[in-house]
Amino acid sequence: MHVHFIAIGGSAMHNLAIALHKKGDTVTGSDDEIFEPSKSRLDEHGLLPESMGWDESNITTNLDAIVLGMHAREDNPELLKAKELGVTIYSYPEFLYEQAKDKKRVVIGGSHGKTSITAMILHVLHHHNIDCDYMVGAQLEGFDTMVRLTDAAPIAIFEGDEYLSSPIDRRPKFHLYKADIALISGIAWDHINVFPTFENYLEQFKIFARQIPEAGVLVYCELDEKVRDLCQSSDVRATLYAYGLPEHEIINGQTFLIIENGDKVPLDIFGEHNLANMEGARMICEQLGIDSQQFREAITSFKGASNRMELIHRSENLIMYKDFAHSPSKVMATTKAVREQYPEHNFIACLELHTFSSLNEEFLLEYKSAMDAADVAIVYYNPQTLEHKKLAPLTVEQVKSAFGSDTLLVYTESNEVVETLMNIPKVKNVILMMTSGNFDGIEFTKLADDYLEQ
Repeated sequence: MHVHFIAIGGSAMHNLAIALHKKGDTVTGSDDEIFEPSKSRLDEHGLLPESMGWDESNITTNLDAIVLGMHAREDNPELLKAKELGVTIYSYPEFLYEQAKDKKRVVIGGSHGKTSITAMILHVLHHHNIDCDYMVGAQLEGFDTMVRLTDAAPIAIFEGDEYLSSPIDRRPKFHLYKADIALISGIAWDHINVFPTFENYLEQFKIFARQIPEAGVLVYCELDEKVRDLCQSSDVRATLYAYGLPEHEIINGQTFLIIENGDKVPLDIFGEHNLANMEGARMICEQLGIDSQQFREAITSFKGASNRMELIHRSENLIMYKDFAHSPSKVMATTKAVREQYPEHNFIACLELHTFSSLNEEFLLEYKSAMDAADVAIVYYNPQTLEHKKLAPLTVEQVKSAFGSDTLLVYTESNEVVETLMNIPKVKNVILMMTSGNFDGIEFTKLADDYLEQ
């Protein structure tokens, strides 16, 4: 096949392009700007466009398919030319389904935890040399790309994002994969720019659950009341399996899984949300023929997906993590997990408000008490990001009020965050940096080094 990518530089798009290239297909692409690491990775595989910008001459009837990324607009000249010529146009999830429609498709959905659960499943399958195709939203240790497509693999494991499929396809991505086996980890309102009410957002998960055939399986987290009610609805035809928290214990800052005979299995992950994620992953693996003992054998070496409770530094007086947490439910779960794991440490939690939802003055109220587990809570946002997203300005007072904390430190300059962290006494601190961005250029490893050296 010859596949052309419109907006090839996206995180998911460039990984799919590389996966097809490795499969032996001819791949071309275009974009108006491409950032790292996408740029270097595309260049390494000879897929980086020679020049930036859109060019109608890229589109000919010789193309077998076009994959359209979310970054492109509806009036993109290449898209318009493709429509004119009648070239087949796929959204990213449509194309993945087309490649995997003859395989057993496992789709992991949920407002939070889906990347971690997908990563755990892939780690276990990889450990036991079980061949599978996949798509996951983070870089994983031991995996070259975030997407793999082959002709031979009998299983496809897809992280099921509920966001829109493309500029011309307003359906959520996870509706298009047509799951045989699925999981829903939790439901907490997000993406308010496309799902303006919680009811509208919830409906997307109802559709996802109803799509699973009678012969299929739906695994769900019974700890989440909304998920439990949805999955136990009479509209759901699939066989149901519920999961919760496995028995565990925290000893000197390490979490242990307690198994049937009372033995303790050490884990690198921690936090109730991650333990529940692990139990969900175990139940999916069970559906794929992996028993509990085989699962435990593999999961003990799982360190987490990139940017998901990723350890940046550990020494006597400083432990630092970074995490992708940005929505209210993720922030609360992550801060609670760190507090429980390190009860004797001084705990500083830093959150960057970066997404459209988190910077919306009405949605901001959803963050009430989200950082109460921290000894020191810091929130940072860049007013220019608000302007870029065409949102109303936010005041420091609004943010403090929304979080329900008079002691919350709110900054609009990233150097203020660094200065505050540098002035923390060097005695048993744990620092958690939470963002889907990068705090406008703060290098976390350098931050840890500078803190210890001063």
